[in-house]
Amino acid sequence: MASFMEELWSSIFTPGPTPTLLIATNVTFAALQLLFLVLLLATYSIHFVVLSFLSGGLWFSINWFAREVQAVQRAQEADKKAQAETESTGSDKNRKKDSVLDSADSETETENLVGQKKTSASALTTGSAASASQDAKKRISNGGDSSGYGSTDSEWEKVDQN
Repeated sequence: MASFMEELWSSIFTPGPTPTLLIATNVTFAALQLLFLVLLLATYSIHFVVLSFLSGGLWFSINWFAREVQAVQRAQEADKKAQAETESTGSDKNRKKDSVLDSADSETETENLVGQKKTSASALTTGSAASASQDAKKRISNGGDSSGYGSTDSEWEKVDQN
């Protein structure tokens, strides 16, 4: 029992669902279901049936989620293993070249930023540096206190005024 508690404690700090943690979770939910059954028999209250149903749903969803996480972890390990094998054969170099060529005509935020920097640099060389820097400094205003970027101090001032 002491070793199980030590394993349970260490499994809390281990990423992913560990077998020890799943056993503890299942035992706890089984005990909760037993408690709800005893309370139902003692009180004949419909509340314990509803609580038992909700607890059972949570119990099922936790186990489902743990299975899904384990499946994803296994898939990631298989991908890492396959990637390591392809890197060792050298065929990965051709894939990298192809992916660079494919991504050259895609538009991402970083490419747009690089394009903007180039246009800013060309604007500086053509003599319109002042207009380019003014355009860069302009920001859209949403009209005073209704902007989402304002401090909450102004809201407190409104409260104090009332």
